[in-house]
Amino acid sequence: MDRRKLLALGAAGFVGAAAAPGFGWTQELSPLPNPPAPIGREERAARIAKAQKLMRELGFGALLVEPGSSLIYFTGVRWSRSERLTCALIPADGEVCIVTPFFEEPSVRESLGIAAQVRTWQEHEDPTALVAGWLKERKLGSAVVGIEETNRYFIVDGLKKNLPSAVLKNGAPVVRGCRMIKTAPEIALMQRASDITMAAYRHTIPKIEAGMTPRDIGAIMNRATAALGGEPEFALVLLGEASAYPHGSGKPQVVKPGEVVLMDCGCTFRGYQSDISRTFVFGEATVRQRKVWNEVKRGQEIAFEAARLGVSAGSVDDAARNYYVGLGYGPDYKLPGLSHRTGHGIGMDGHEPVNLVRGETTKLAPGMCFSDEPGIYIPGEFGVRLEDCFHMTEQGPKWFSQPSASLEKPV
Repeated sequence: MDRRKLLALGAAGFVGAAAAPGFGWTQELSPLPNPPAPIGREERAARIAKAQKLMRELGFGALLVEPGSSLIYFTGVRWSRSERLTCALIPADGEVCIVTPFFEEPSVRESLGIAAQVRTWQEHEDPTALVAGWLKERKLGSAVVGIEETNRYFIVDGLKKNLPSAVLKNGAPVVRGCRMIKTAPEIALMQRASDITMAAYRHTIPKIEAGMTPRDIGAIMNRATAALGGEPEFALVLLGEASAYPHGSGKPQVVKPGEVVLMDCGCTFRGYQSDISRTFVFGEATVRQRKVWNEVKRGQEIAFEAARLGVSAGSVDDAARNYYVGLGYGPDYKLPGLSHRTGHGIGMDGHEPVNLVRGETTKLAPGMCFSDEPGIYIPGEFGVRLEDCFHMTEQGPKWFSQPSASLEKPV
C-alpha cells in the first residue's frame, strides 16, 4: 500500500469506518444499471496471444508472473503473494503453466480463466526447481526468461541457482506492451468505475457540514461508492492548509467556512479503477482561492489539449508546467507550484506505467489511459487539485469523467 492510500486510510477510512450517526445515509442509492460484462476467457486468450507475439518479436522464451494485477490480467487467477510461490509461466509458444503449492491447487483453479496446465509442489520442495524443470522440458533452459517487473527477488535468486543457463531479464516490454493498451471491454469497465465515483461525489458533497472531519467525509464517500456498485479504493480528504500537501497531513482537520476541501477518491469495478479529485471551498471563496482554482482548471485543460496521438508522454507534463511557470509558479517542481507529475497511467492499478512526466518518451497511442491532475500547492495556505482521467482514441483524448465546470460546481 502506498503512502497515499495509507493516509487515506488514516484520514478517511474505508466502508464501514466510524462516522457520526446519520452521516452519509445511502438507503436511496443502488448499483448503477446495465453494468458492462466482466473480462472473459476470450479476452484473456487474446491477451496471452498478444504477449506470445511480443515475446517472439523481442526474443523471450517465456514470461514468469507471480500474483498481482498482471497475473489476474493474463490468467484470471486472484491470489495473494506470500513466501509460497504461485506463478504463471507463459511460453512464447504453447500452453500456459500455473505453478502453485499442492494444497492450494483447488483454490487457485477457482479463478483460473484460461486453458492451462497446473503443476504443484509440496512443502519440502523448492518451487523454483519446479519452474526450472518446466523450462527445461520446453527446451527453454538457455532461453531468455522475462520476469514481470514487480516480482520479488527470491524468485530470480532461486531460478539463477536452479537454472544458471537461462538469461533472466525484465519482462516489462512484454507486460507493458499488453497492459498499456486497453481494449474496448477494459475501457467500458474503467468508464463504469468513473461513473460510480462521480455519482458518489454527487451524493457526498452536498452532505458536507461544518465540523466534519476527513474521516466523516471519507466514510460517506466510501459508503456511497459501495451502494452504487463499486469497491472503495481510497478516499483522501484534505481540509484547509492540509490541501497544500498533495498526500495530506496528520494534523487534526475539520471543515470550516471559507476553507478549501480537496477530495481525491477512487474505486474498483470488476478489476478496473477510477481516480478523480475535486477541490472546492466550503462557504464563500476568497479572490485568491478563486484565482488559483481557475489557474489549475486551465492547466488541466492545457494538459488535455497537449495529449495528442504520437506525442511523447513527457510533452504533456511540459505543456502544463510551462503554463504555470508563465504565471509565476515554480519553476520546475518548486513551490508554490506543481510539485508532482501531471498524470499517471491507470487501469487495473491506480498507478500504472507510463506517466505524464518530464522526459518520458513513450508516444501516446489509442487505448492508453491517464490521469490529468496538474495541481497547484501553496505551503502554509492551501492547494488545488482537479483530477480526471482520459483515454486515447483514434481521434485523440476522451474524458472518463467530465471535469469540474466551476469552483461552485465541482461535479
